[in-house]
Amino acid sequence: MPAPPAYCPDCREPVLWTITEAGRRLAVDPTPTEDGNTAAYRDGVGTLRSRRPSEELPLLPYERLYMPHVATCAVRGTGQPDATRCLGVVRLDERRGRRDRTGR
Repeated sequence: MPAPPAYCPDCREPVLWTITEAGRRLAVDPTPTEDGNTAAYRDGVGTLRSRRPSEELPLLPYERLYMPHVATCAVRGTGQPDATRCLGVVRLDERRGRRDRTGR
């Protein structure tokens, strides 16, 4: 049974979640690419594992190159949160008005 589709919490684009060699989760773009810098493969139980290929351990025949999603995420690239995630959030700095340096 394939994993359900996953989406980036910031830009809502589809992603694949991998587990790195350090045991952390890493989102990658869902389509393999020659420009990628992350090697990914499915282990014996179907978990998508990822690692950074190196000169000592280059890309193996059963691995495909993917681009980490953080490198292509439209929202992360701008540093601005997605407007749909910020509904109902009040920015206090806009409501406070300017104070002088004495705190008044």
